Amino acid sequence: MTEKVAIILAAGKSTRMKTNLPKVLHEVCGRPMLEYVFDACRNAGASKIYVIVGYGKDQIINRYSSQKDLVFIEQKEQKGTGHAVLCCKEYLKDFNGNTLVLCGDGPMICGETLKTIADKHESEKSVMTLGTAILDNPFGYGRIARDLYGNIQGIVEHNDCNEKQLQIKEINPSLYCFNNKILFEMLGQLKPNNAKNEYYITDVLHLIIAAGLKVIAVTAVSAEEAIGVNSRLQLSQVSKIMQSRIQEKLMDSGVTIVDPPNTWIDARAEIGQDTVIEPFTCIFGSVKIGDNCKIGPFAYIHDGIEIPNKTFSGVFKEYKK
Repeated sequence: MTEKVAIILAAGKSTRMKTNLPKVLHEVCGRPMLEYVFDACRNAGASKIYVIVGYGKDQIINRYSSQKDLVFIEQKEQKGTGHAVLCCKEYLKDFNGNTLVLCGDGPMICGETLKTIADKHESEKSVMTLGTAILDNPFGYGRIARDLYGNIQGIVEHNDCNEKQLQIKEINPSLYCFNNKILFEMLGQLKPNNAKNEYYITDVLHLIIAAGLKVIAVTAVSAEEAIGVNSRLQLSQVSKIMQSRIQEKLMDSGVTIVDPPNTWIDARAEIGQDTVIEPFTCIFGSVKIGDNCKIGPFAYIHDGIEIPNKTFSGVFKEYKK
């Protein structure tokens, strides 16, 4: 198995969110969205994760400086996604493996999906592999253009699509796997041929195709995994989906959640088998609840609380340290 690393793009400032906090540190069910992306990369087998930081870099670096598999690289000027990846050149110029590239504001991505993309990349001996998604409403996304044989021909940005291309439902959620050596060779050839005078990672695709090298697109990304966060509304939408994931995982492990839509459970919470969570319960932070408990209704459990086995709460109870 070829060694792989990951590059996470986390340098941008979200003007639409109207915030002083780096976008990737906004929380989804109690955890910064960036942490979910870290988890996905690790679960996919990345041996090292290169985090491209810019706006609010000190906040990000200070928070995660103790994590030994992370390397922080500053993008001093915001000159596009291609430029952001190129900032890693000195760190990866001698690396002979495969490199995953993804965005830090996509917390829904799963490690298994990244692994599928990376495994397909290796088995097909591809130079570049895109993970794509099928959306019922692909508005705003770049469309995947294929030929009659299904081979990828390029990515057409939404605003550049003709009427026929607008009907394409296969989109680019910005999840890539590259042969690292060729990635940086092609990045050196990028030109800022656009109105913003920026360097885009998507243009590497066209350079690789023009060079006659192999590119594949794998439709392995679910519609929910493709969601990125660029506004407070999208943050709330992602949080709702993530909450469902958290509760489903707990129920699969033997926890009863009586009324999931009216229950909120932090991603960091640990809950034991045969515990029942009654409606209108809020479990916030790194909480540990034992086996065979009954919590709620209307319980509010604070960060850091540990509740022993066989604990039964009343109609309303607020747990504090």
